[in-house]
Amino acid sequence: MHVAIHGACWDGKAGLIWQAFLLFGSTQARPPPVVHRCSPALSFSQNGDREAAVLRRRSTLASAAALTAASVYDNAKAAWEPTRPIQLIVGFAPGGGADLAARAIAEAALPFFPAPIVVINRPGAGGAIAAQNVAGLAPDGLNLLVGGGSESTSLPAFRDLPYDPKRSFRAIIRLTRQPLLIVAARSSRFRDLRAVVEAARQSPGTVSHASSGQGSIYHAVFVLLSQAAGIELLHVPYTGGGPSLQALLSNTVELAVLAPEEMAGLAESGDIRPLGVASAERLPGYAEVPTLRELGWNVEVENMKGLCAPAGLSDDAYSTLHDRFRQSMQTPVWRSFLERTGAMNGYLDGPGFQAATDGVIDALRAALGRT
Repeated sequence: MHVAIHGACWDGKAGLIWQAFLLFGSTQARPPPVVHRCSPALSFSQNGDREAAVLRRRSTLASAAALTAASVYDNAKAAWEPTRPIQLIVGFAPGGGADLAARAIAEAALPFFPAPIVVINRPGAGGAIAAQNVAGLAPDGLNLLVGGGSESTSLPAFRDLPYDPKRSFRAIIRLTRQPLLIVAARSSRFRDLRAVVEAARQSPGTVSHASSGQGSIYHAVFVLLSQAAGIELLHVPYTGGGPSLQALLSNTVELAVLAPEEMAGLAESGDIRPLGVASAERLPGYAEVPTLRELGWNVEVENMKGLCAPAGLSDDAYSTLHDRFRQSMQTPVWRSFLERTGAMNGYLDGPGFQAATDGVIDALRAALGRT
């Protein structure tokens, strides 16, 4: 005796289809597809043992199909993809180090995301305007701060902010390390950094320097040098590395701090004269330029750039963003950016990046007596 359900024999194939349909199909239940033949080997009979064996086999197959389908469904739910353009928000004007890095990684990452990647510049307050904006957005993975610089490190050391750099963001990936150099223009009266310090001692507050904003990481270099050397300099803040560079080239200020990528070509042409490196060791492209420590001042500051999301970003979104931007850092586009500008590949994962920025904050606060 054969058993038919809704006019169909309930064989193994139909059962599997029906289990999958219940999981993935319409919420309105419908019968399984009609199967016009039942395999004699799998048909129900009045033989109790055989019927019981067949039922057990079908139950096992159906359960396995249901579990497999449920697993696929759960995995599909766990995956995160951007549904709208991803915005990389830069707290400085176009042309500076943060902007250049953002545009390079955006171009390199395009093949790895289904949505466009757009760079948005929101300059001002040493990057704090952009950081505050991102900190207040939904943690949906679509708005990322190009952080790791002054908005994440030096500004919090100088003053209280409307966001907490240690708690308001979830770091995703560090992209670059940026050595910093103190530079003068071609027409400057200063040939070396010792001459700068001597002039500042003789006429306090008259030697001017640009920065990318009050409390920026570039400003921090001069603050720490002033403390170490016992001098007073005249600070002239701008909205980013680009405007700061223009002020130097136009002789509006006498000194500036720049990253290698911001001065690429200008040192070779002689338009800019590097005076000192704020890193722990000399740079390969500027082997003749001494470090501040070599000159007798215990100052070591490096900038860094990476991507941060608002706090609360899901683990799925973090994994997708980290992994795909990590892939982007292996592309010819990104390698070309590093080679062209002299920026250093500074890859760290999210936790490593967060620890690095926290370390800079703590060191600067200690130097400024704000621990």
